[in-house]
Amino acid sequence: MTGRKTIIALGLVFMTGLQGLTGCGSPSSVSGEQTVAEQQETKELVYESSMELSYAENFSVDYYEGGYKVLTTMDGTKILTVPEDQEIPEGIEEDTIILQEPVSNLYLVSSGVMDMFDKIDAIDTLSFSSQKADGWYIEGAKKAMEEGSLVYAGKYSKPDYELLVSGNCSLAIENTMIQHTPKVIEMLSDFDIPTLIEYSSYENEPLGRMEWVKFFGALTGREEEAERIFGEQEQIVEKILQENQADKTGKEQQTVAFFYITSNGLAQVRKSTDYLAKMIEMAGGSYIFDNLTEESSSRSTVSMQLEDFYDGAKDADYLIYNSTIDGGVKSIDELIDKFPLLADFRAVQNGHVWCTTNDMYQQSMSIGYMIRDIHSMLIGANESQMQYLFSLK
Repeated sequence: MTGRKTIIALGLVFMTGLQGLTGCGSPSSVSGEQTVAEQQETKELVYESSMELSYAENFSVDYYEGGYKVLTTMDGTKILTVPEDQEIPEGIEEDTIILQEPVSNLYLVSSGVMDMFDKIDAIDTLSFSSQKADGWYIEGAKKAMEEGSLVYAGKYSKPDYELLVSGNCSLAIENTMIQHTPKVIEMLSDFDIPTLIEYSSYENEPLGRMEWVKFFGALTGREEEAERIFGEQEQIVEKILQENQADKTGKEQQTVAFFYITSNGLAQVRKSTDYLAKMIEMAGGSYIFDNLTEESSSRSTVSMQLEDFYDGAKDADYLIYNSTIDGGVKSIDELIDKFPLLADFRAVQNGHVWCTTNDMYQQSMSIGYMIRDIHSMLIGANESQMQYLFSLK
């Protein structure tokens, strides 16, 4: 590549963008050079750079002269953000989502990324929520709903189309659940409301899930804030990994079971490839179900009979109960009421039973803190320093 700026035809960018969709954030495509006069006549974009990504593999962001950006997700969805007071380029593919800056009036359905918007101070770009005020643990979201700048616009499966249209909704940000209700996507499209599915949950690495904050930073013009908040969490994890490396003394890693007892009497656990299993490993532990893959299913969890859970987890050194679904438990006795055979578990007998706080699943920008909490649990650190775990007595 020469030192001259490469001229990229926007049509080719949109046809071949996914070829460059990697963790390195490569440019989408490159065409031959043209004169400045030809650029102006055809309104082609001039490529400048791509966002550098360290862990995420399911999105890319390309930057062009004049402040234009192209954001691409793993399913081929493309968003072109057009700087304020700039014209929309010609020759754009019909299915490209075009957003004029400053981006606003977003409908956030994927509750897992609200924390990202909050941490980069971008809640003001949201006008509609799929959660009511009492469903949020994110204080910024609660406050916005109480003040009326953010309003409830229905769940993912039943949005309030009339409200969204009257409020000039510019984009619906969904999670993968929307794929089960394609009719909703069709209806939104009929009302000229484009849909974006965020795939942070498809990232293999815990930090890759969190790196999606850079995607939303680019979408809302908060790249610097996104880089800063991501970097803070990354440093926490790097420090823990260094401590684990320095502490290798030949002793076996302590095993951890992360689970939840369902209302129909099953144990719901994470696959061994799930991000929570990887977080336990990064914290210095070993996930007890290390061979639980079940490749035939795309789900990150597996429901098993309690007898099978007993056989697999009774000798785990630590138990962590996932409270984000049923509100959790307050004591070991309350947990044993759900499954009496837990009394025989090694972790129960040794008093190594922990519970997550209810808000953990909404704290997508706190993965570093969560890994640190698990690490603290494993080394017997003071519980008062933990944010998302507490011990059951």
